[in-house]
Amino acid sequence: MNAPVNHDVLSAVSNRHLDALEEETIFILREVAAAFERPALLFSGGKDSLVMLKCAEKAFGVGRLPFPLLMIDTGHNFPEMIAYRDQRAQELGAELIVRNVEDSMARGTVRLARPDEPRNPHQAVTLLEAIDEFRFDALIGGARRDEEKARAKERIFSHRDSFGQWQPKDQRPELWTLFNTRIAPGEHFRVFPISNWTELDVWQYIARENVGLPSLYYAHEREVIERRGLLVPVSPLTPPKDGEQVQTRTVRFRTLGDITCTCPVESSAATPADIVLETLTVQVSERGATRMDDKTSDASMEKRKKEGYF
Repeated sequence: MNAPVNHDVLSAVSNRHLDALEEETIFILREVAAAFERPALLFSGGKDSLVMLKCAEKAFGVGRLPFPLLMIDTGHNFPEMIAYRDQRAQELGAELIVRNVEDSMARGTVRLARPDEPRNPHQAVTLLEAIDEFRFDALIGGARRDEEKARAKERIFSHRDSFGQWQPKDQRPELWTLFNTRIAPGEHFRVFPISNWTELDVWQYIARENVGLPSLYYAHEREVIERRGLLVPVSPLTPPKDGEQVQTRTVRFRTLGDITCTCPVESSAATPADIVLETLTVQVSERGATRMDDKTSDASMEKRKKEGYF
C-alpha cells in the first residue's frame, strides 16, 4: 500500500510546462479543424480523451466543437466509463457517434476465434467501417508516445493508406510545426495532439484543470485475482479459473478499456494529487502494467496498428 501523500514533494513538482503542452495540443486541434473536411475525435470517456476534450473545449468553446465524438464500443466496457462518456458529451453539446463491434460481428466482418476472446483488437474493423460510413478524413486520438514502443514511433499526424493501414517506414517528416496533410481519395490521418505528453503530465493537468473522470481511476475496493503477474478484476466476463483465489484489494485503474483485458493496480491514491505522487515512482508504463492484450509479444501493438488499430 502507498505511503501518505507528501505535500512538500507535491508542491515541489513543477507544472509550468503544462502551458506549453496545452498550447501545442490546442494548435494541433485547430490545424485539424482547418485542414480536414470531416474529422472526428475518438472519445471513450477515458482520462486521455477527457484531457483532449478539455483542450478542445478551450480551443473552440462549449457547444462549438467542429467535429463529432466517435467511440468504437466493444460491448465489454466498464459501465462507469460509458455513463461518464455520455455525461460529458451532453454537457458540451457535442455530437456523439457510437459504433459497436457487436454489429460487425452480426454482419460477419468480425469473427471471434472463441467466445471469451478479447474484442479490443477487433475494434480496427469496426473503426474502418465507421470511417467508410461517415467518410472521415482525420481521426483525433489520445495516444501518447510514452505508453508503448510502437506508439513512440508514430508521428503526430500519422498517415493511413486506403486500407486504413499504418506504414511505419512511410511516415512524413514533421519539421517545427509544419504538417503535411495531403491525402489521396480513401486515405485518412490519425492525429495525436497529446503525443508529447506523459502519464505524469496528464495527471498534473487533470489536477490543475480539475478535469472530471470516471470513479474507477481512483482507489476503490474490488474483487480481483492474480493472473500472469496482473490483477484481473472479477466480473461475469472475467470469472476466476479453477485454482484461482478471489481477493478483495484496494485498487485503481491507470487506463480503461475492454474489461476482458484491462487490469487495475494496487493503490490507495484517491485524488489527482495522490496519483501525481504515485506516478513519480512507477517504472512500468500504464499499458505494460495493466493490459493483458499487449503482453502477447513486444510487437503486438505494432502489428495491430499496421492493420488499422487506433
